[in-house]
Amino acid sequence: MTILAISGSLRPASSNTALLRAIEKLAQDIFTFQWYEDLITIPPFIPETPNEAAPETVQALRRQMKQADGIMICTPEYAAGVPGVLKNALDWIVSSGEFTNKPLAAISASPGMGGGSIALHALVPTLRIMGATTPDELTLSVPLVKTKMDAAGNISNPELLAAVNQLLRTFAKVIQTQQTILQQTGELS
Repeated sequence: MTILAISGSLRPASSNTALLRAIEKLAQDIFTFQWYEDLITIPPFIPETPNEAAPETVQALRRQMKQADGIMICTPEYAAGVPGVLKNALDWIVSSGEFTNKPLAAISASPGMGGGSIALHALVPTLRIMGATTPDELTLSVPLVKTKMDAAGNISNPELLAAVNQLLRTFAKVIQTQQTILQQTGELS
């Protein structure tokens, strides 16, 4: 199963990107991760732009989303919300349909006590309104993330490790269920 991994942070030393990389290591027996790392190249969203006239950077993101079996977004919280660069990318996807019935895991991690929960609570309804399959079991808020990872970039906290492993098992089941449904309806060959 192929997962498109998207970090909502542009920072090279992002805790959210580091957490996604640690999750990729844990999931290597279940998933193949492909990374979308071009959020910075997506121009500001213009609602009047027809889907077929979207910039090539947006078309590339749409193709990667469509080809993936699932999507995993890990985002920081900026000013009590989702970073603008991530929200802008999502705005380009609203009417094009790549999220329709797409299994999606949403994670927010923060060095603070809040764990990015405000961003997560803003992100998840957006994803669901766009048609993504994001049950509560595929969401995770991670407070004090820097204390839960070691210098090698591995998850060192037992509770977080257990939560991530449970999320990965659930994600695999949701993807398999979605693929079965699509096969039965003839939408997946």
